Amino acid sequence: MAVTIKDVAQLANVAPSTVSRVIANNPRISEKTKVRVRKAMEKLGYHPNFIARSLANQSTRIIGLVLPSSSNVFYQNPFFPAILQGLSEGAQEEHYSLLLSTGKTEEEVYEGVVNMVQGGMVDGIILMYSRMNDHILTYLQARDFPFVIIGKPYDFIEEITYVDNDNVLAAEQATDYLIQLGHERIGFIGGDVTFVMTLDRLLGYERALKRAGIVPRREYTIHEDFLHEGGLAAAKRLLSIDEPPTALVVSDDLMALGVVHSLRAMGVRTPEEMSIVSFNNVLFSELSLPALTSVDINIFDLGYQAAKSIIQKLQNGDTPAGSIIPHHFVERHSCRPIKQESMAMTY
Repeated sequence: MAVTIKDVAQLANVAPSTVSRVIANNPRISEKTKVRVRKAMEKLGYHPNFIARSLANQSTRIIGLVLPSSSNVFYQNPFFPAILQGLSEGAQEEHYSLLLSTGKTEEEVYEGVVNMVQGGMVDGIILMYSRMNDHILTYLQARDFPFVIIGKPYDFIEEITYVDNDNVLAAEQATDYLIQLGHERIGFIGGDVTFVMTLDRLLGYERALKRAGIVPRREYTIHEDFLHEGGLAAAKRLLSIDEPPTALVVSDDLMALGVVHSLRAMGVRTPEEMSIVSFNNVLFSELSLPALTSVDINIFDLGYQAAKSIIQKLQNGDTPAGSIIPHHFVERHSCRPIKQESMAMTY
């Protein structure tokens, strides 16, 4: 005979409604009671029927994840699996599932979101990016549908729940590090200029240069895809300049790896002739030759906190404010102080 909520309640000496609240992880139930009820569930071998509960509550217990339109970046860049791990763990702790949606074009991504919302497929949505003038965000706001953004919003920052790093400060610190090593010709390799993260890191880079009395040079700023190929292309363009940089701030480790490979192919040594600071601190940044100095943005925590924020909205109706995940600098072997004679070097 199947074990019921009443059986669990009787063993735990609580009301059946308390068992239901423990299953839903209601914050109003004390941890002591939760532990007692969960021990009773385990002893009896009780497993909640979440499908039945979802139908009764008119809830899917599914969160939609929306990727940007360039799906190649998702499949190739280790940033996304890392953030997906954080999202998955945060959702699983509250017994939510994830539904991934993307497309080859922005229109396909938009249609996927509309289908999820109007088809009642998800309770809430996490946008795994933040960009300027995003019509998906406008659609979700107009329908008053619960959503959270990974990345600082371009507009309505006080009204939208988001999780992000302080990308301006992080890029400022990365650029300062190179300036302290004596570099003045510092380039910046960023991603899509419609992404707020790219704009924030570019702003931090320019602020650090200006504070040091260095005039930013337009030809030193290049934007490419967050891919190995993007780094290859950016490095070739920078080295074609009459007076190329001696150091680079690169917005992504995978791009930085492409830069290192491109430099090596052209006979330029890292860090002896080109210093590099990158972002994300994924696994291969440590395994690269040379190992990359990188800004660790705590990717797992970004995903985990985003999942917790949307679930808080769904369960309690709260609207959490923006959450800033701290970053830290990981110094390795891709940077070195510049020597005076190398400042006059051409490649």
